[in-house]
Amino acid sequence: MARRAQDIYVEWRGGTCRVKWWSGEYHDSGRKRFESEGGFADEKAAREYGQDKMYELRHGTGVSNRDGATLMTEWLDDWLGSMDHAPLTERGYRSVVENHIRPYFKKTNAAVSDIDVIAYRAFRKYINKAVGPGSAKNVMMILGMILDDAVPRLIKTSPVERTRRRGKFTKKKRERKRDMTPESVEQLARNARTFFGEQGYAFIWTMAMTGMRPAELYGLTREYCYPNWPGADPRPDPDEEERYAEDAVRYGSDGERMPAIRVERQVQYVDGVLEFLPPKYESYRTLVIPPFLAELLEQLLASHGSRWVFPAKLGGSLGAVNFDYTYWRPIADGAEERKGPRVRRPRPAIPAVPAFEGKRLYLLRHGAKAWLDEDGHSKFAVESRMGHEVPGVEGIYSSVTVPMERAIMKSLQERWDALQVRLSRGDG
Repeated sequence: MARRAQDIYVEWRGGTCRVKWWSGEYHDSGRKRFESEGGFADEKAAREYGQDKMYELRHGTGVSNRDGATLMTEWLDDWLGSMDHAPLTERGYRSVVENHIRPYFKKTNAAVSDIDVIAYRAFRKYINKAVGPGSAKNVMMILGMILDDAVPRLIKTSPVERTRRRGKFTKKKRERKRDMTPESVEQLARNARTFFGEQGYAFIWTMAMTGMRPAELYGLTREYCYPNWPGADPRPDPDEEERYAEDAVRYGSDGERMPAIRVERQVQYVDGVLEFLPPKYESYRTLVIPPFLAELLEQLLASHGSRWVFPAKLGGSLGAVNFDYTYWRPIADGAEERKGPRVRRPRPAIPAVPAFEGKRLYLLRHGAKAWLDEDGHSKFAVESRMGHEVPGVEGIYSSVTVPMERAIMKSLQERWDALQVRLSRGDG
């Protein structure tokens, strides 16, 4: 005989007792949907189990039997469908899920509730053998996000083991960098000119003087570059009319206005198509440039008809080529002379640049910040120029003023002028 107590039913089935409790949900017909658990030796134990389940449901910590049976592969579909990230971040997450996480748990046919600490460790052991340490760390980070988001609907607590520091502190190794000198940048620029023309020379000096991210440089088009900007600004955002008006007075190629580049976008591949995206962290910004670079960019744009300020060898965007491998490595590491009747594009030998040999292109951006720091510019002006968010009160109250920008232009021009003096004396 069944006995009821506040939506809890206890009944005997054969030699054991079963408890049924209301799940808090209703069937389409309007009737309450119950869940059950059997195998109890007495009614008291069964009823207490049901009461515990009802308590969890009331306090939002309970997991229904139906939700607890959700397969990991089904939860991955839901999790991917709920993502709201930048395209590159989403692409990276999907790649990890489809290439590493889904195949493993599809093979085991595991429910989310089956993934306890032991199952989590088993996957970690598997992925550490399957991929390198850096990739394994990234996979485990994403799996951790997936399992954390399953709480409390599918699992009560996440099985993810957080790293806790124990014992002696070990300092994290940092990338070894050499000081960036104007001479090393000049040699990189000359190498780039040899490799892909005058746009190469201007590309290197623009990155060194502005600290722009590579993808921002790859996607820089005429309308956002001196001397066209701000006169050629498409002005796509009606909410920015005040800024557009201020830019027209502050920047440009006439009179006392400062030459500048506007960072409005970057280029990245999305689903196999090269597209314009907002700059990283939506770090829209204006970058004043020294007079020598303004002249260099003006001459460059007059010399070609491409929409891209720095076109690739075949005229398209540098974002469409594997710049790091195809362009940067010969520019930084050097390359042998190319000549002979079968060579389509002969070129002289390219010397290695010791300060950048084997190093990343991104270190030019690092060096740009170091130059600004050396010259003692305002921290807010430097971080804003790099596209970084300045936290706290400083970020709220500070702003980049005209004197700050003119000081940056002056110090960068002085570095260039001093280099030209040394080169003319044969010191470079």
